[in-house]
Amino acid sequence: MNVFLTGASSGIGEYLAYEYSKQHAHIGITARRIDKLEQIAKKCTTLGGKISFYQLDVNNQEECKNVINKFVNEVGGIDIVIANAGIGNHDNMKTGDATIINNILHTNIIGLTNTIYPAIPHMINQKSGNIVIISSIASFLNIKFHGGYCASKIAVKTLANCWRKSLKKHNIKISTIMPGFIKSEMTQDIKFKMPFIMDTQTASTKIVTAIKQNKSNYIFPWQWRIVIPIIRLFS
Repeated sequence: MNVFLTGASSGIGEYLAYEYSKQHAHIGITARRIDKLEQIAKKCTTLGGKISFYQLDVNNQEECKNVINKFVNEVGGIDIVIANAGIGNHDNMKTGDATIINNILHTNIIGLTNTIYPAIPHMINQKSGNIVIISSIASFLNIKFHGGYCASKIAVKTLANCWRKSLKKHNIKISTIMPGFIKSEMTQDIKFKMPFIMDTQTASTKIVTAIKQNKSNYIFPWQWRIVIPIIRLFS
């Protein structure tokens, strides 16, 4: 099994690399922080994985294409591509400066298309593949001061739903993963009590299982499947 994974230097991405290593997969892990990737690659190897690691900024379209093609050429194919890289932040509306929100939108949306598109021709040629998009429960919510993040996760969820129809005839499956609060670098500075927060290892195990079961849309922890419809009634 050949798996390509972005945003692997921490959080869900890091632990997905560990989970697939336990399955003895060949994993291409990427992130901007090459020093972190080197450490994670060593641990993956001890768990049974075969690792290729690449420094990559998903905002760079040409770099993404080159790295994915390099990985496919090295291992001979690509079974799963996981677009996990993403960022979150406050909208900073009062500053009058759109830099931060534009970076969120560009990284989370354009960074995802930069990751997915180079893999599609390879999957069409081999008549199989799994595309995994990490969205969020935020795609269902209107979170104050986090419009950029919510909008980006709505956008990638919509892309996934459209692509699922477009690529079905090529035997390419698409899973949209919508986690709640997960212990990670992204959530470590959040001050309020996060409901139903889940540790990263448990979350990664659930995601791998959902991908294996070809779930189209997977929301977790399960409590959010009850809470989200209620919240949306009053939002």
